[in-house]
Amino acid sequence: MYFMPVPRFIFTAVFCGIGCVGALLLAGCSGRPTAGFVGVRVAADSATVRVAAGPQYARGAVWQFFWGAHYRDLWALPVTAPVLRLATFAPGGLNPVQAGGSYQSHTLRLRAADGHQYVLRSVDKDASAALPVGWKRWLLGGLMRDQTSVGLPYGAYVAAALAEDAGVYHANPRLVYLPDDPRLGKFRADYANALYLLEERPESDQRRVASFGHSPEVVNTARMLTDLRQRPSAQVAARAYLRARLFDIWLGDWSRREDQWRWASFRQAGRVSYRPIPRDRDQAFFLFDDGVLTSVVSWFLPKFRSFHARIRPGTVEGLTTTARALDRTLLAPLSADDFRQEADSLQKRLPDVAIAAALKAGPLETQAVLIARLGPPLRTRRAQLPAVAERYYEILAKEAWVVGTDQAERFIISG
Repeated sequence: MYFMPVPRFIFTAVFCGIGCVGALLLAGCSGRPTAGFVGVRVAADSATVRVAAGPQYARGAVWQFFWGAHYRDLWALPVTAPVLRLATFAPGGLNPVQAGGSYQSHTLRLRAADGHQYVLRSVDKDASAALPVGWKRWLLGGLMRDQTSVGLPYGAYVAAALAEDAGVYHANPRLVYLPDDPRLGKFRADYANALYLLEERPESDQRRVASFGHSPEVVNTARMLTDLRQRPSAQVAARAYLRARLFDIWLGDWSRREDQWRWASFRQAGRVSYRPIPRDRDQAFFLFDDGVLTSVVSWFLPKFRSFHARIRPGTVEGLTTTARALDRTLLAPLSADDFRQEADSLQKRLPDVAIAAALKAGPLETQAVLIARLGPPLRTRRAQLPAVAERYYEILAKEAWVVGTDQAERFIISG
C-alpha cells in the first residue's frame, strides 16, 4: 500500500474540522476527565511515593469511543516510584545545568561531581506544544494534550530490556519522583513534584556504560554524518543500524528522526566505526487508531501507525518515514540477503522468555496489564520480521542512493 504525501494545509483543515466536530459532539458529555486517583501519597519513610502519571487522561466511554481508549488506564494507574534526592544520588550530588526537551518532552540535564551527565525526561508530555501559538493552539490544544495518552507511559523500560536481548544499544531509564528540592535552584518551579525517567545522557565519554558499548566518545547524528562525508576512513556499522531499525518497527516506534539517535564511536588503526544508540522511546507501542475520529486522522498521517498484532505492508512504510533519509544514507551498502539475515537473527534473539521478562521491567503495578496487552502482539509481530525486512528493503530500493565522501572517489554501478 502506498501513501501519497498529504499537504500540510489539507491535514490542518481536516484535523481542525474533526476537532471542531468532536468538541461540539462531546462538550458537556464526557469531555472532562473522570474522577480517580489524584495527588501524591508519600511513604512513611519518604523514600517512595505513590502517584499516577496522568490521571487527567481518564475519560468516559463516549469520549473514548470517539477519541480512543489508548493507554488511559495505565496513565491513571497509581504506581510506586522512588524519590530522587539530588544531594545523595551520586557522590557529590547532582546539579541541574540545562533545561530542554523536544516539542513534547520536558527534560533537565544533570551533572555529577565527576562530570558524568544524566537527563531527566518527564513521563507526562504535552503534544499541544507542537501547535503554533494562536488560534490553532486555542482550538486544538486541549485535544492534542489529551492525545498524549496514545503513548505508553512506561514503555521505555520494556523497550530497554528488549533492546538488551536484541543486541541494540540503549539507555537505562529509571522511574523517579522529583520532589520540591532546593537543589533545583532556578529550575524548581518548572520541574519539581513530577515523575521522570532518569537515564545516562548518551554523549561524550561513555566507557563505563556497557549499554553504550563502552564507547570512548558518543556523538550526535550531525557530527557522525559530517565525519562520514569528510573522510572514507569513517564508517557506520550498517548491519547494526539495520538491526536497530527492524527493532523500531517491531516496537511500533515511528518517531526516529535524526535527533533520536546518538552514535558510539570506536577508533582503531586510523579508522573510526560508528554504532547506533537509539534514544527517547516515547512512541514505542504507539496506539492511536482505536477511536472513531483518531482512526480517520490516521489515514491522513501515515507515520501514525498503531501497535497491533499484524504489521501490514503500509505499516512498514509509515513507521519508517521519519528516518527515511538516514536509512537511505546508511543502509545503501546492504543487500536483500543482509536484511533477511538480520531479521532471522533478531527473531532468534527475542524468544518468549525474553519478552516475558521485559514486560516485567516497568512498575510492579503495571506488569499484569503489560503482559496481557503487549505479550501476544509482540510474539505475533516477531514472526513477521522476515516479511517486514523484505518489504523494508523494497521501499528503500525504489530510490537507491549512492553515498560518497568529499574526497576523490570512483564509483562502479552495475546491475
